[in-house]
Amino acid sequence: MSREEAWGRLVALHARIEGELGKALQRRHGLGLSEYRALDHLSRATGKNNSLRIQELAEALELNQSSVSRLVARLESAGLSERDICEDDRRGIYTMLTETGRKSFEDAEPTYQQTLEQALEKAEADPQLKAAVSAFRTLS
Repeated sequence: MSREEAWGRLVALHARIEGELGKALQRRHGLGLSEYRALDHLSRATGKNNSLRIQELAEALELNQSSVSRLVARLESAGLSERDICEDDRRGIYTMLTETGRKSFEDAEPTYQQTLEQALEKAEADPQLKAAVSAFRTLS
């Protein structure tokens, strides 16, 4: 198999699993995959009140500033996070989990984990994706 074919299979695996994760989170918890991942990063943040600078969240999610600003606005509108100004640098803006956001993440996490495992099992049954799934499983 060529490197290009292997990469194509990895991309196909990624797309399939992302799609299944996104559908399950939206259907069961009303969260998009980006929102879930933002809540995940915020829940693990070591800053004050599980906060991250908006720029740190953008880097963690590999989103540009505009996309993460819209994402944070959606989280705030849903009551899942709130913004705070950095006391040391007034230009810096933090986002932090609310209690509602923490609960939403904790409720959605089992769905994410179960869906990920089911999606991997399903993809492993596809002969085109079996090797990619096996490679992933050796990493985790």
